[in-house]
Amino acid sequence: MTAPPRILPSGDTALTVEFGRDIDPAVNRQVLNLDRNLTREAIPGVVETVPTYRSLLVHYDPVRIGYRALSDQVLALARLPVPAETAVRRWGVPVVYGGDYGIDLDDVARLHGLTTAEVIAKHTGNDYRVAMIGFTPGFAYLSGLDPAIVTPRRETPRTETPPGTISIGGVQACVQCLAAPSGWHLLGRTPVRTFHPHRDPVFLMEPGDAVRFHAIPASEFAALDRAAERGETVAELIES
Repeated sequence: MTAPPRILPSGDTALTVEFGRDIDPAVNRQVLNLDRNLTREAIPGVVETVPTYRSLLVHYDPVRIGYRALSDQVLALARLPVPAETAVRRWGVPVVYGGDYGIDLDDVARLHGLTTAEVIAKHTGNDYRVAMIGFTPGFAYLSGLDPAIVTPRRETPRTETPPGTISIGGVQACVQCLAAPSGWHLLGRTPVRTFHPHRDPVFLMEPGDAVRFHAIPASEFAALDRAAERGETVAELIES
């Protein structure tokens, strides 16, 4: 049973709708359902919405709508039932694991008493859910990591990790598009650009999408990387 939603002010031009405090697929479905409902209702004065794992940030124009009036409308939409999911977009994402592409793969395997092949098999063995996009453009936070490879974050974060990094941290997994600092464990790299400013769409993945990784040899990376840089999707849309 998920907690009832609550509304919190976020400055004088935004409010936050909280559905829970944990990484929970049911909570995330509530967040994304409210996001869809707000898009459908097109409430005058709502400027932008930003979904996270457990809450939705709603930016608004206080000249067009007040906090109390917007809160009442948002709360009513937040209490609507979440329909069963039907068609879900599933992205097949190629990954080169280990070596220079995934410098923490061996350490993760040793920590869990597994072989590197077993870690790869567990990482590629199921669908992940895109819970939110954030931190840097196109950074997809994924829920659904196999509990057998849940790994605490590094004690000392790295100041920079490569673009396309595929990593895990705690119970989360991710697709990282741009070079960025990270305290997560690097398992591999993908040529897929989840963000490309000169491509339509600019952002490839959306919250609610599913992701499944598959291993490719290092010899295929360069050609796929060049194609992705030209704006090709590279990722396979498995189902829509």
